[in-house]
Amino acid sequence: MEINWQGEIKKRKSELLNDLKELLKIESVRDESQATKEAPFGPGPRKALDKFLQMANDDGFKTLNLDGFAGHIEFGTGEETLGILAHVDVMPAGNGWSTDPFVPVIQDGRLYARGSSDDKGPSMAAYYGLKLIKELNLPVSKKVRFILGTDEESGWRCVTHYFEKMPLPDFGFSPDAFFPLINGEKGNVTYSVSFSGENIGKVTLLDFQAGLRENMVPNEAYCHLSGTDFEIIEKKFKEFISRNPIQGNVKQEDGVVKLEVVGKAAHAQEPRNGINAGTYLALFLSDLDLKGSAKNYISFAAKSLHNDSRMNNFGLRFTDDVMGDLTMNTGIFNFKNSVGGEIVLNFRFPRGLKASQIEKALSEEAAILGGTVKLAGKLQEPHYVPLDDPMVETLLKVYERQTGNKGHGIVVGGGTYGRLMERGVAFGAMFPGVPDTMHQVDEFIPVNDLLRAAAIYAESIYLLIK
Repeated sequence: MEINWQGEIKKRKSELLNDLKELLKIESVRDESQATKEAPFGPGPRKALDKFLQMANDDGFKTLNLDGFAGHIEFGTGEETLGILAHVDVMPAGNGWSTDPFVPVIQDGRLYARGSSDDKGPSMAAYYGLKLIKELNLPVSKKVRFILGTDEESGWRCVTHYFEKMPLPDFGFSPDAFFPLINGEKGNVTYSVSFSGENIGKVTLLDFQAGLRENMVPNEAYCHLSGTDFEIIEKKFKEFISRNPIQGNVKQEDGVVKLEVVGKAAHAQEPRNGINAGTYLALFLSDLDLKGSAKNYISFAAKSLHNDSRMNNFGLRFTDDVMGDLTMNTGIFNFKNSVGGEIVLNFRFPRGLKASQIEKALSEEAAILGGTVKLAGKLQEPHYVPLDDPMVETLLKVYERQTGNKGHGIVVGGGTYGRLMERGVAFGAMFPGVPDTMHQVDEFIPVNDLLRAAAIYAESIYLLIK
């Protein structure tokens, strides 16, 4: 039976876009200040999960909501299970968008909204691939579990809870990255560095804030200072802004000076794609007459962390021939005069390097300035699936057949649910040459790419389960 996969998806274009837009309208950002037993990560992620599962119910699928942490859509029967692992939570939108991040809009063939490319758009494309197989009543011999998480952008507690109660699929993919195919993912670990003690100097750092999540390059940073001459610091700050690839603002209220820096957000898997507003602000402050914990905090950020995504300053630069560089992202800054300060760092590390080596190098450097280091998240080891795995070969052949381009494996610093399965990969939905706007302002997915991805998913799923 010859199936025109792209043609079948195009017939469903309006329906796909309408369903996706409804999902994109939901601000499914983790907010544990409003967490409940039914919504463990806040109302937004739970609402998005409910919306997706209700949509699948309406389409005739069997679904399960597991305590508000995660859910699944089930199709087919058989002894083996193909897992498709996606997520409905999104990163905070931040400021600087050209349009409302939660009012999806199509402009110049691009669908703009938070979650359009990470991961609601790809998730919907994969779902429509599965839906197409159901609607065409194609024969299958395996089971599919389309699993939806609600905490992927944070600690993965959603899938941890899910797989405590449900079995892992035998093989599968996550539609949460790039084409052709990601068969290798670096290890992922987060540490925090804390500084405490007195902060008494001619200039007092009252507070310092930057960053929304450890897996984002901070787009904005600000601090408040007392004990400064406003005219002098204003002149120095404006000169500093003019010399560096950032924007900024300085003002004074009731004798307190506020400094603001705007850089560029980016995904933590490649910090060089962003401009870290936090370390730039620290670099400026490092010339001021700070004392105690404030001086140590700022010195560490400015001298050890600024413009060092490869841990050169820590003597731990490391590269694997297959998996690439060790990377470090300085993601969150939080300093208060009466408390002290914390900096949260996210590391993506390749095979051949252990997290303990990272912790040791970080601790030795921080200790020079009185800083202490602790683990601040779940450790994930590097993950790799050989290119000769039958599933990988099938996925790449479909990609080649539908695009006309050569398929190949990719290793990334980002982490996807694909790593949860021994035979798990990430497969799409971003095509080569398309700007990567995940975790950035004005996030988008090209509409034609969304449809192309759905067709690729449809054929791929069918070949894996027929």
